[in-house]
Amino acid sequence: MMHALSLSLQFGALEDAAPHRAALPRHKVVRWIRHALASDAEITVRIVDSEEGQTLNRDFRKKDYATNVLTFDYTQEPLVTADLVLCAPVVAREAEEQSKNLQAHYAHLIVHGTLHAQGWDHELEEDAQVMELRETEIMARLGFANPYA
Repeated sequence: MMHALSLSLQFGALEDAAPHRAALPRHKVVRWIRHALASDAEITVRIVDSEEGQTLNRDFRKKDYATNVLTFDYTQEPLVTADLVLCAPVVAREAEEQSKNLQAHYAHLIVHGTLHAQGWDHELEEDAQVMELRETEIMARLGFANPYA
């Protein structure tokens, strides 16, 4: 069953937004999120530069660097509401380092962030294994390779 989704897809001040916009067509982002949802949701996906990513990570997680994805989850019931913030330069660098297609890496990080928005976590090794298995299953259903292989 596909769950209802209200999506706001935003692009912050990016130096070269073209490859990121090309990798993130709205209909695909909706599909990726829906495959990871267990209930209806209102989600904002914001693609940011390193400066905005670092500021958010520092202010909210006390970690002074830009990371690939930040999930701000507000509610889980009766509606999942969350902001997913992806740092474009970090995502692009990781995709290159891991020899992954940019779109496939974005898909994985959006699935990952959507699971976080619903309470999934990977702080403990056992939880990490369960979450990685769930992500791998979702990515396979979406036609992507195992993101952890």
